[in-house]
Amino acid sequence: MTHPYAIAALKTVTLALGLVITYYSVQAYRRTDAEPLAALALGFGIITMGAFTAGILDWFAPVSRDLALLVESAFTALGFAAIFYALFVDRGT
Repeated sequence: MTHPYAIAALKTVTLALGLVITYYSVQAYRRTDAEPLAALALGFGIITMGAFTAGILDWFAPVSRDLALLVESAFTALGFAAIFYALFVDRGT
């Protein structure tokens, strides 16, 4: 059995790193106005929100861990789809 405080600590690290990566991705988009960077920032933001939402559901909502994992997985899939899009979007050049 995993220790709930270890999971909470790792979720906190994931949230912090995700927020920093998202912030710098948004800053890069603002500097360059490049659509791929906007999609990249969106993807990282979605993945970060998924980790945050799953953590909140797991700790504070009366739902099963399986549902929290499902929600996190859905956010992760959507975030990676946005990142995948960022790799192939046409920059108009």
